Amino acid sequence: MHIILVSDRLATARTITLSGGHLALIASALVVVVLALSSMMSYFTVRHAAEIRLPFLQELLRSISLEEASKTRELVRENLATMAARLGQMQGQLMQLDSLGERLAGLAGVKPADAKNAAAQKAAGNAGRGGPLLRPDNLTTHDLQNALDELARQVEVRSDTLAALEHSIFEERIRKHLLPTALPVIEGVHMSSNFGWRLDPFTGQTAMHEGIDFIAEPGTPILAAAAGIVKTAELHPQYGNMVEIDHGNDLITRYAHARELNVKVGEFVKRGQRIAAVGSTGRSTGPHLHFEVRIGGAAQNPSRFLEQGNSRLARRN
Repeated sequence: MHIILVSDRLATARTITLSGGHLALIASALVVVVLALSSMMSYFTVRHAAEIRLPFLQELLRSISLEEASKTRELVRENLATMAARLGQMQGQLMQLDSLGERLAGLAGVKPADAKNAAAQKAAGNAGRGGPLLRPDNLTTHDLQNALDELARQVEVRSDTLAALEHSIFEERIRKHLLPTALPVIEGVHMSSNFGWRLDPFTGQTAMHEGIDFIAEPGTPILAAAAGIVKTAELHPQYGNMVEIDHGNDLITRYAHARELNVKVGEFVKRGQRIAAVGSTGRSTGPHLHFEVRIGGAAQNPSRFLEQGNSRLARRN
């Protein structure tokens, strides 16, 4: 390529000859200059933009973080207040359980203090109690957890107390059903002969009467004075048609002179169940029920047991 230079300062025109290599070198230089200028412009643009926008972004992020932290604290505070209110309700219910336990202890004939101490010794012995007053709105998460743990321990103690009372009531119910305190005949039947020494109706001599006699019409139902297992149901030379019921602990009741027997040996009978009918079999002068209570084979005064039943009936009325 030939380039002719013409100028007033030059006396003659000049000619410059450019080859292909010269043109490539010039193009490369132009490209380098353009890239360098573009890089410089991009750098300064980004730098100035960051300096302008970065504080704004930081402030925006800080504001969002503070708002989220405030919401979280408010949520935790509301949950703590709700749990504290629920804790107060549970403590109130625990006091109601205490009152219920005391009433049950009274029904079972157990002193409330004894029942509580017996159950509490397992969990806390006889340690004293006390501490500062903490209001629900001042409770922290740690305080609330400690209160819940203490409440759980108290619930366990109350559960043991109620379980002990339930056991006592159950035993008392069984004892009542196994003690011969119910009348062996229907109410209104008269007693003709007490327990103890008397004149024998056949010999006229003093003899020991080991039971009590109830005058009743023939066929009057004879009832079990307590629950138990029929030990004997047979005809005896002296007692006539006789039923013996085993109530456990060597306690036996005997029903004699019956006209007929309505139970068999080995049968379980309930309290107040019909077991026979009044008659005059065996060594008897007329229709009546001879009723005995024996402990370890020794005759006891049946009136002592029947009076217990009557006193409980009077208390219920």
